Amino acid sequence: MGYKIYFYLLLGLFLICTSCSTRQYQVLFQQKNALSDSSYQNTDTVAEYKIKAQDVLQVRNLQDTKLLVNNNPSPALNTSVLASGAASTSEQDFKVDDDGTVILPAIGRIKVAGYTRIEAQKLVEEAYRKNVLVNPIIELKIVSLKVTMLGEIRGQGNFPLIKDHTSLIEMIGAAGGITEKADETNIKIIRGTKKNPKVIVVDLGNIQSVNDPKTILQNGDIIYIAQNKRATRNDNYQSFTTTIFQPALLLFNTALIIFTLIRH
Repeated sequence: MGYKIYFYLLLGLFLICTSCSTRQYQVLFQQKNALSDSSYQNTDTVAEYKIKAQDVLQVRNLQDTKLLVNNNPSPALNTSVLASGAASTSEQDFKVDDDGTVILPAIGRIKVAGYTRIEAQKLVEEAYRKNVLVNPIIELKIVSLKVTMLGEIRGQGNFPLIKDHTSLIEMIGAAGGITEKADETNIKIIRGTKKNPKVIVVDLGNIQSVNDPKTILQNGDIIYIAQNKRATRNDNYQSFTTTIFQPALLLFNTALIIFTLIRH
């Protein structure tokens, strides 16, 4: 009788163990059919970003900030306080309207959509030279551009692309660097439109990746850094220990106690 009870207890233990499932570690952006990045092969130059509607520009005159800045920027100040010549040393942001124009103090609307940052900067500078300022030196930045960092990176989230030709290495540095679990040979840059995304795989273990034009980041890029195989194995082992082995061991010990009590 005692052996039958022991057998049924072991059978129950086996069924419980086989019904459990280990935690699944899914790697983001996996694709059964790898997307081709051939359009980025043999590229010696990087296409300059062209300003679009809803972009936010930061404009200032490096010689005289009175007409272009305000201590507490807000959309309502773009054509009122700023036009009156409020003095400050901070930058002022201006949003590009749907028609591709931006309203700037003292010169009004000027079309900037479709132009690169440098081209728009020259246009604004020329407009101020003709109508308002003497020998202005205009600095124009596009402050609404960003990339997203995910995975084994110390600082996840959205990061602005303030500087032209920001590289993957520079952005990883700005995010605090990769973690000890990161797979530096498998860094993915997801780029393109929702209908036509492309995945660019970068191997930072290869020194040539530093000068690869594909690693120059573009607005909207998603950078995903996967776990290395060792970290994945360790996590899977810990998951197995926590979800299956420890409960099974507890149940087995309980079964032995019950069996011992029954025999006595």
